Amino acid sequence: MTTQSPPRKSRQIITVVDDNVTNLNISRNILHGHYETYAIPSGKVLFNLLEKLTPDLILLDIEMPEMNGYEVIKKLKANEHLANIPVIFVTSRYDEGSELEGLSLGAIDYITKPFSPALLLRRIKNHLLIADQEKELKSFNDNLVQKVSQKAKQIIQMQFAILNVVAELVEFRDQKTGGHIARTQQYLELLVDRMLKDHIYYDEIATWDLTFLIPSAQLHDVGKIAISDTILNKPGKLTPDEFEIMKTHVARGVDAIERIERETQEGSFLYHAKRFAGYHHEKWDGTGYPNKMSGKNIPLQGRLMAIADVYDALISSRPYKERMPLDVAKSIILDGCGKHFDPTLIDVFKDVVDGFEEIATNSRNQADSFILKWAGQP
Repeated sequence: MTTQSPPRKSRQIITVVDDNVTNLNISRNILHGHYETYAIPSGKVLFNLLEKLTPDLILLDIEMPEMNGYEVIKKLKANEHLANIPVIFVTSRYDEGSELEGLSLGAIDYITKPFSPALLLRRIKNHLLIADQEKELKSFNDNLVQKVSQKAKQIIQMQFAILNVVAELVEFRDQKTGGHIARTQQYLELLVDRMLKDHIYYDEIATWDLTFLIPSAQLHDVGKIAISDTILNKPGKLTPDEFEIMKTHVARGVDAIERIERETQEGSFLYHAKRFAGYHHEKWDGTGYPNKMSGKNIPLQGRLMAIADVYDALISSRPYKERMPLDVAKSIILDGCGKHFDPTLIDVFKDVVDGFEEIATNSRNQADSFILKWAGQP
């Protein structure tokens, strides 16, 4: 189906502003056979008229009492709704300085009196044609920008959908960590929001594309896809050798993300994901893995995820342990200050720990309700 353009008014509108009645009559007689013409005796009357209609072009005299042409055009250009109306100065001033001043204030042309009717009509026609072309170009650009914006949103939605699917696949295989990915995202959001509010590590966070930050956290354990089910879902504590294999999920996760980067050339989408995956098991004191990095050498994303990841592990049940009470989990995180965790981030954690506990409690209640439902209990 072809989209029709909106109907165009039959005649374009020209407004002539001049305090000289004779000049108004001359201009109106020249124009009325070609355009819908309004003859206005002053700037004040012009602005009253502009409250009711918007002309396609204004012919403006300079030398008028109360409000001269320069003052009129300044007021027009200062109004966002009127600023784009083309203005042609029509004046008896011949000096170059007057013409230059008029053009510098935003006039599109400068015609001196007396003028040739044919010349006036030709200049008006040319400028109206240019104005129409500019409107069409602006409309085209606006539509193009809108289409590009819609396409960008679709791409982002697709990227987030891929993240969700991959994260769900990881969680499906790692049966003992149900809800872990969703909860860690919520913990991170609490921490980052507080950091932004309190300007903590603000210079670094300000360089991040926050559109992708929290969604990218879903890939922090993506490397577990490469870990065998016998280790990933072992009903008991891992042996030292098994734990060494489990630790390789970090490097495997980074490798997987880097492969996606190479194939898609998409840096911003995976920038945070790679750092969440690669550094969330590093410790502030350098005893973590895989690189034994310490302090601020650990990327901030990794230091943030360390808190969210460990807290959730503590409050979650595993085949080899029961879930810990929330107050115990809180104490363990606080005790890790300066050892496992960034002391500055622990101060942030203290401020939002109530939010952590609320997320954990809601998740437990939902899980318990689900179990009761499928057990046939009310």
